[in-house]
Amino acid sequence: MAEQLARSLAETLSALPEELIVFIVSMLPLIELRGGLILAPFLGMPMWTAIPICLAGNILPIPFILWFITPIFNWLKKTKLFRPLVEKLEAKSLGKSDRIQKYEFWGLVLFVGIPIPGTGAWTGALIASLLNVKIKKAFPAIILGLLLATTIMCIITYFIPWIIEEVL
Repeated sequence: MAEQLARSLAETLSALPEELIVFIVSMLPLIELRGGLILAPFLGMPMWTAIPICLAGNILPIPFILWFITPIFNWLKKTKLFRPLVEKLEAKSLGKSDRIQKYEFWGLVLFVGIPIPGTGAWTGALIASLLNVKIKKAFPAIILGLLLATTIMCIITYFIPWIIEEVL
C-alpha cells in the first residue's frame, strides 16, 4: 500500500524535483520515511542522497506533534463535529501504546523503528504526547527509532535488490 501511494504521489508531483518529492512523501503521515525510501530507488536516487532527505522530511513534523497535538485535540474535542474523530484517533493510538507504556524510551524506539503498518514517527509522537512522555525523552527515542527504520528500509529497498542483481 505504501509503495502504491508513494508512486501515485510521485506521479502527481512529477513537475517537482525528485528530492522535493521524496521529502514531501517522507513528511506525510502513514507513508513517512518508509514511503520515501521505497520511492527514492524507483526515482533512481542514490541511497546516500535519499537517507538525509527522508530523515529530514520525517523529522520535521515531530516537534510540532509533540508540542501541539494535545492542546489541538483538547480544543477539537470541544466541537460537536470533530469530537468523535479525535476520540477515535486517541483510542486507536492508545490501543497501540502498551509497549511504549511498559518500556517508555526503548518501547518508543522500537515502535517507531520497526516499519510495520500503523507504526512510525507520527503515531509514536502522538502516543508519546497522549501518554505525557516528556519531550526530552520522546524526541531522542523517535530519532533513534527513525535511524533503526532507515537501516531496515535501506536493507529492503537498496541492499536486497543490489544483492539479487549481483547474484543474477
